Amino acid sequence: MTERLFFTHDHLTAELEVLACTPHEEQFAVILQSTIFHPQGGGQPFDTGWLGDSQVVRVTQEPDRVVHYVDRPVALGPITARVDAQRRALHTRLHSAGHLIGNAGEQLGWMPIKAHHWPGEGKISFIRGEAAQDIDADAIQQQINQWVAADYPRHMNLEDGTREVGFGELPAYACGGTHVQALGELGQVTILTLSEKKGTLSVRYSLD
Repeated sequence: MTERLFFTHDHLTAELEVLACTPHEEQFAVILQSTIFHPQGGGQPFDTGWLGDSQVVRVTQEPDRVVHYVDRPVALGPITARVDAQRRALHTRLHSAGHLIGNAGEQLGWMPIKAHHWPGEGKISFIRGEAAQDIDADAIQQQINQWVAADYPRHMNLEDGTREVGFGELPAYACGGTHVQALGELGQVTILTLSEKKGTLSVRYSLD
């Protein structure tokens, strides 16, 4: 089982241990004892970066390990890992903004069921709860603006393999993604559209 260091830390560089490196199509699949690279999953795209001088072009999650695909082979043993900071920061902000939209919807009686935190494609999907209230883009926008202005700090809890992430007084979500340390880092979150189809409400959003 690959240890996921990003569950407890925000490191963008680290000394890691290469356990295996095998050819895979035109790339090489690398297994590390522990990793700072977030794999694709949970609505969040994968990190890219470098293992030594090899470029990490894709990171995937398998049942018991994280696989890093690189453009050239790496030697077994210690290696310096670096995550692409700009890409990580964007994904982190998008994912954190998605949490706030989920919180805002829940306050109005809607239950989040799916999240997609990709650049240019940000979307949170809800279904009606028993006490669902009317909801509009302005109401969500105003609530998120207030939370961002309050600059609530992130809090994380990892227990029995389950990791929960929340901000300030807001309810936490079980989540394996990366998140800002405080909401002031988000900048402007913009609610683009709301649409309801076949009982599912889709809230699309972007970052400025």
